[in-house]
Amino acid sequence: MDAQLKKGLLEVCVLSAIKNEESYGYKIISELAPCVEISESTLYPILRRLEANGAVTTRTAEFNGRLRKYFKITDEGVKKIEEFIDTMEEFQRISNYIMRSNKGGSL
Repeated sequence: MDAQLKKGLLEVCVLSAIKNEESYGYKIISELAPCVEISESTLYPILRRLEANGAVTTRTAEFNGRLRKYFKITDEGVKKIEEFIDTMEEFQRISNYIMRSNKGGSL
């Protein structure tokens, strides 16, 4: 898969993982595990980029004697998910056309 495409997909996956409630790194990784493998070394740069772009906000709170950083989606983050869904719907229409046009034939 193209690296830029995968980067964009991972950003939207992370946003989707925190859409309904704020979350922290390990929990985000656990939620994404059924559909995509992502490590901490991949996740945290994505979260920093999303924060820099205004798609998430952060807060720090103590948990079991340690500080834990929580991430919450913003309206900008929700908008990014909605734009992704619109793009995927268009992509699906184009893909369906290509699949129908080439059904039964070899490339």
